[in-house]
Amino acid sequence: MAMKIGIAGFAGSGKSTVFQWLTGVRPDPAKVQTGQTGHARIPDARLDWLFHHFKPKKNEPVYAAIDFLDTPGLLPDERRDNPRRLSIMREAGGLLVVLNGFSANRPAEQLRQFREELVFADLEIVTKRIAKLEEQLKKPKPGKQKEADQNELSLLQRITAALEEGHPPTGLGLKDDEEKAVRSFQLLTLKPELALLNIGDDRVGKPLPPELLQLTATAIQAPAKLELELQELPEEDRQVFMQDLGLAGFSRDDVLRTIFTNMGLIVFFTVGEDECRAWPVAKGADAVEGAAQVHTDLARGFVRAEVVTYDDFRRVGSMKEAKAHGVYRLEGKTYVVKDGDIMHILAST
Repeated sequence: MAMKIGIAGFAGSGKSTVFQWLTGVRPDPAKVQTGQTGHARIPDARLDWLFHHFKPKKNEPVYAAIDFLDTPGLLPDERRDNPRRLSIMREAGGLLVVLNGFSANRPAEQLRQFREELVFADLEIVTKRIAKLEEQLKKPKPGKQKEADQNELSLLQRITAALEEGHPPTGLGLKDDEEKAVRSFQLLTLKPELALLNIGDDRVGKPLPPELLQLTATAIQAPAKLELELQELPEEDRQVFMQDLGLAGFSRDDVLRTIFTNMGLIVFFTVGEDECRAWPVAKGADAVEGAAQVHTDLARGFVRAEVVTYDDFRRVGSMKEAKAHGVYRLEGKTYVVKDGDIMHILAST
């Protein structure tokens, strides 16, 4: 299943243009308030090479993918309604924040204001739950349930204190069980975030504003509208315009790969006569979690994984040579999957 990324930002930032640029799906005005989903494959030259090497029966490689959710633009002076607009993104696994690079609005200030809106929306969720827990604790309950409610209340009070100071709860160093306890709230301030400055042709080739990079060192920029317009031109005209603008190529593929990586994702490959495929997993996932991406039965009956890195495989040219050169490994359940691993999962039935 592809990770879902919410495309967010203030009205007028060009979110819907970025959505179309990344997914190829034209925005539907009827879905402005409910959100619209589009699919994007993550280009991967490694998978392309593996596909041409193995020539599987399936006549095209299966790339990792992201589902993008275009959401209603936030209104700077309508804080009361913005939590509703943001709520559409609570099911998303991460946020792509589109910043307006066309107008005189300072992008760093836009990002600060956006983060304030996230804090405000999360405070609304957490404070409602705190009030409910405080009421529950006034009633007689079994000891274990009372203890569980008190622990949850203490955790939410810590999160509230951080939010009220304008800090995301990510800085609290939440333990695994604490993260699990608040997972159902789908807090926006706990989701991975990447800022994309949506620029015009006048900013192509120019560096990102230093004040934006001070807020987020991973920010990127792209001329989404310009690239969409160029794609619609005949090939000959497109090349002339791109040369005039100093564009060596389109940035969409690089942006997709950057989004994928910044959302904490990597891929491993399965290869063979039938199919060559890239499987997305969270960075730090173990071999059993990787097996579950392929099929739950493989995770349930996991025995071991046969592993060779893409670089090693390409260097030696075959699984037979990988074994001969000592770069073919057998790994157990606790093996941490690396980006670019070629894996074959062995499981008991």
